[in-house]
Amino acid sequence: MQQSTIFDLDLIRRYDKAGPRYTSYPTAVQFHDGFNEATYHEYAVNSNTLPLKPLSLYVHIPFCDTVCFYCACNKVVTKDRSKAAPYLARLQQEMRLQSALFNPERPVTQLHWGGGTPTFLSHAEMRELMEGIRKNFKLFDDDSGEYSIEIDPREMQADTVALLRELGFNRMSLGVQDFDPKVQKAVNRIQSEEQTFRVLENAHSKGFKSVSLDLIYGLPFQSVESFAATLEKILAIKPERLSVFNYAHLPTLFKPQRRINQADLPSPAEKLEILQNTINRLIEAGYVYIGMDHFALPDDELALAQRNGTLYRNFQGYSTHADCDLIGLGITSIGKVGDSYSQNVKTLDEYYTLIDGGHLPVFRGVGLSADDKLRRAVITQLICHFNLEFSQIETEYNIDFNQYFSLELAELEKMQADGLLVYNDKRIEILPAGKLLVRNICMIFDAYLRENKEQRFSKVI
Repeated sequence: MQQSTIFDLDLIRRYDKAGPRYTSYPTAVQFHDGFNEATYHEYAVNSNTLPLKPLSLYVHIPFCDTVCFYCACNKVVTKDRSKAAPYLARLQQEMRLQSALFNPERPVTQLHWGGGTPTFLSHAEMRELMEGIRKNFKLFDDDSGEYSIEIDPREMQADTVALLRELGFNRMSLGVQDFDPKVQKAVNRIQSEEQTFRVLENAHSKGFKSVSLDLIYGLPFQSVESFAATLEKILAIKPERLSVFNYAHLPTLFKPQRRINQADLPSPAEKLEILQNTINRLIEAGYVYIGMDHFALPDDELALAQRNGTLYRNFQGYSTHADCDLIGLGITSIGKVGDSYSQNVKTLDEYYTLIDGGHLPVFRGVGLSADDKLRRAVITQLICHFNLEFSQIETEYNIDFNQYFSLELAELEKMQADGLLVYNDKRIEILPAGKLLVRNICMIFDAYLRENKEQRFSKVI
């Protein structure tokens, strides 16, 4: 696979339209309420066939002490720390309901606590939650699992990192976004460099295997120069992974964004220049472009998985474990069990009512058709590895690729003429100029998008 990436400004401007991020296919737009608790129960029980697949657990902690104005996550903003206790009690009950559906011998190879802010919880609450997970599911005790947690450095005590390591976490992601004080004030996230780097130093000293930092470009008052200054401070400590996200200003959808003055946002041209400079600098510093928003050092697990063909994509982004059934725990969590996706209810009141009644809080989802599974395989291969051998798909799905996808291949002709990719009757290879636009290429194979082009998504760049 060609490791290089070319930032072609003309191509990006022509192809920069809205489209799915393909953390699933079908995307969440296709989830429906005909898929309910009973449907999920059936898929879960049927997933226990031999050979047993390992499990992946996602635990959603929705609470935040303060609201970041750019945030589009499902969250509960509160200063009242006591609100965590009733939620955690229901999480424990949900774990018991979920674990009863799965063979107890299925190991948990991946665990992720996301939010919200997982470190909103007290140390005692974090310890109790992990004990509940270990009681209900088969976690590894030898540090071989991929167990990660999202960190807000502002919510860390001096001994929090040590506690997380003791609980079994060996990977973490830190929200940074930008170090510029003017930008931080505009988005209501005041976070010092000292707070951030202290957590990083502690993580490495305690033996965390990988630390990922999140940055956002396109925020108020950002400029090429100011964002470059933040990036240089990050590169000085060289985290294993970096995610550089595009800020999508959608105040009609996300209320906190209404507090951001649109006039303070960088122009589209400057935003692209920020991205171009960031990509060039990261590649110059030795990072590999994994895809979408993600960069990793060459010896990081994501880069290794991409090179050996095992990289996968799910609701947490890029992943090294494609063979897991994913169980979502907590409000708004999304799971992938068997050939299905499912999502939990989105509010605390709904969640508490269902859990207290002894019900799983699944309120919608989708079962995959044969065509869904085929197209998911195509999209996953392209978005993870930037190439596709038709014979691999033909063997697994018993189709003639050129015949089945004749319409899609014809639509690739313009992309080939524009230098995004090359293809023939045997394979597709995405070229360096097409890697940043991989979502556009995947969209060609999205049958639902073809039927309804009015769906609302973020811009691809």
